[in-house]
Amino acid sequence: MKNDKKIGFTIGKFAPLHKGHQYLIETALKEMDKFIVVVYDTDVIDIETEKRAKWIKELYPSIEIKYAHNPPSQYGLDKESVNIQMQYLSKIMKDETPTHFYSSEKYGESVAKYMNIVDRRVDDKREKVPIKATIVRENLEKNKKWLEDIVYSDYKKMTNNNMD
Repeated sequence: MKNDKKIGFTIGKFAPLHKGHQYLIETALKEMDKFIVVVYDTDVIDIETEKRAKWIKELYPSIEIKYAHNPPSQYGLDKESVNIQMQYLSKIMKDETPTHFYSSEKYGESVAKYMNIVDRRVDDKREKVPIKATIVRENLEKNKKWLEDIVYSDYKKMTNNNMD
């Protein structure tokens, strides 16, 4: 018997989690029976992976979180980089049978193709929610409107601690 359960997932650093990420997550939650978020380690923000995952879980309790600790350093859309990243991601998702991959990035096509699932692109032109994490990191105060209070508070504490 075929399983008709729609299982979606996304990956990201969520450094920090912003309204654009939330729009993608909320879109997926409306469309999927189950949604998984894979949170990657990163050095672009000095907030641990578990704390960034906690933001997501607090806002969206039904989401399943998986951790991408110590990911490969080789990134890109070339065949070798995609294969390295996909072998790593496949190990993280080994117990799942996703049907859809959600992203706002070009790599969504590579992930979906590799896993033979639907490439579900959400607001890839950033028209509905015009923000990126790099912009938030460049000027937290100017861009705090794009963050939930729990994210802003944690991120502000982190940036203040690093200024001491």
